[in-house]
Amino acid sequence: MRNLKGVKVLLVDDEPHIIQFLELGLSNEGFEIRTAHDGMTAVNLASTFRPHIVVLDVMMPGMDGWEVCRLLKKELSNVSIIMLTAKDEVDDRVKGLTIGADDYVVKPFSFEELLARIGARLRNQFPALFGEVSYGPFCIDDRRKEISYQGQVLDLSPTEHELLKYLLINHGIVLSKTTILDQVWGYDFGGEENIVEVYIRSLREKLNDKEHRLIRTLRGAGYRVDLP
Repeated sequence: MRNLKGVKVLLVDDEPHIIQFLELGLSNEGFEIRTAHDGMTAVNLASTFRPHIVVLDVMMPGMDGWEVCRLLKKELSNVSIIMLTAKDEVDDRVKGLTIGADDYVVKPFSFEELLARIGARLRNQFPALFGEVSYGPFCIDDRRKEISYQGQVLDLSPTEHELLKYLLINHGIVLSKTTILDQVWGYDFGGEENIVEVYIRSLREKLNDKEHRLIRTLRGAGYRVDLP
């Protein structure tokens, strides 16, 4: 997994050697790390740190991981919580999922396994961190310079890519030819406005948008993308 500077991870475990091991490894991957050795400290720290990921031990003295998970999900609606448990019990997994846990890792575990699970949670819950943003049936992957439609990567030229990306980001908004030219081709473009029509036609063909339900033409006004 690529380094993700600025991604925040809160580690919560009452065993110092586990905290030290994970803090060193995840810091080297580029994550911003905070640690807590008990549940109450974790809850208070999370309110100011606002982590993307919480790696949370289940069995801790005082406030256990179940209660910490419940409180964090109540306070931080978009946090992803990976529970650390010493036993792979179905009842424990069901209980955790019921109160909001997103994944489980059973002790003992490898660092590579935890790293993979963190990556999976980030891709699922925070796709924008990886340059992936979804708009209805479309997915824009800026990292790969790809746009997918209904799960299939479209074969687009660089200009088609930028045009479709611009239309999707502004879906629901009527965009004039002049605005599209300025934003996609640049203010210094010296060609004709009709170039927009040519590229719109090409996009419709590649999207099988024969009835213009995705890219609509508003006569005299411009174009608008309507997402299903």
